[in-house]
Amino acid sequence: MNQTSLYDLCILVPIYNEQENMYRLEKELTGYLQESSVNACILFVNDGSTDSSLSLIREICGRNASFFYLSLACNRGLSGALKAGIDVTRAEWVGYIDADLQTAPGDFELLLPYRNTHTMVMGIRTNRKDSIVKNISSRIANGFRRRMTGDDAQDTGCPLKIMRTDAARKIPLFNGMHRFFPALIQLQEGTVKQVPVRHFKRMAGTSKYHFFNRLTGPFMDCFGFRWMKKRYINYQVNEQNLANRF
Repeated sequence: MNQTSLYDLCILVPIYNEQENMYRLEKELTGYLQESSVNACILFVNDGSTDSSLSLIREICGRNASFFYLSLACNRGLSGALKAGIDVTRAEWVGYIDADLQTAPGDFELLLPYRNTHTMVMGIRTNRKDSIVKNISSRIANGFRRRMTGDDAQDTGCPLKIMRTDAARKIPLFNGMHRFFPALIQLQEGTVKQVPVRHFKRMAGTSKYHFFNRLTGPFMDCFGFRWMKKRYINYQVNEQNLANRF
């Protein structure tokens, strides 16, 4: 049995060379699970780390009953890691938070009240503690993406999100997918709620993004999304006889 089916919310934590953050992650996530308003678990997705992240993940999961992990054979990027986690989980809701802890696990409590009225609930980082260059490049990328997709998401780069798992599974996998979660949910005629959340400085490890990959990737991906949007097909099944009749 997939043990994530025993939980209401499965929080995905993609990991790529985050050994300096692992024990802090354990402390923060364990603290949140103890106070969560829903029955929640953690799923680490090791994205081909080349440091000691995987051995630390095994250690942490070994002493925490509500912590699970899967490890990809090689690095597939944030979109690949998230899609792998989405495909594996069997909880009704799937959440996402970055390993850098620049957003707080406790702020899932700000998102959860809207889960039954929206397909996706996402954070908007307030009082951002990033560098000027990072903030400027993020604003440029977000503004261009909004014009291209029409999704109205103010801060698609915020890693604090929850989605209905059945809707998340329908999202197609491609490089840069994570930048388009709101737009891809809306393509399914789902609804998105945006909620202000806290933001903190990175305390350990190094960012995997810089000025150029924060702008050039999203720029090219937006054209790919526009192509897909014009050809996207929604369907609903209104009758079937697949249920076991015997």
